[in-house]
Amino acid sequence: MAERYKTGEKAPESGTYEFDGLVNESSDNNDLGKENHIDRGSGDTFPPTRSNKDEAYWKKSD
Repeated sequence: MAERYKTGEKAPESGTYEFDGLVNESSDNNDLGKENHIDRGSGDTFPPTRSNKDEAYWKKSD
């Protein structure tokens, strides 16, 4: 299983990361398809979701 990173944590390396779920699974977020990929540089922090600003998990894309 790929390591997951949470909103606010720093990226361990540069690359493309994909959305891997909400931290608070009870949040109602119907627009997650737009949250699918982000590019991060090493040391950049992971963002919340764009639509609701919910904390999210991210994982490195293959």
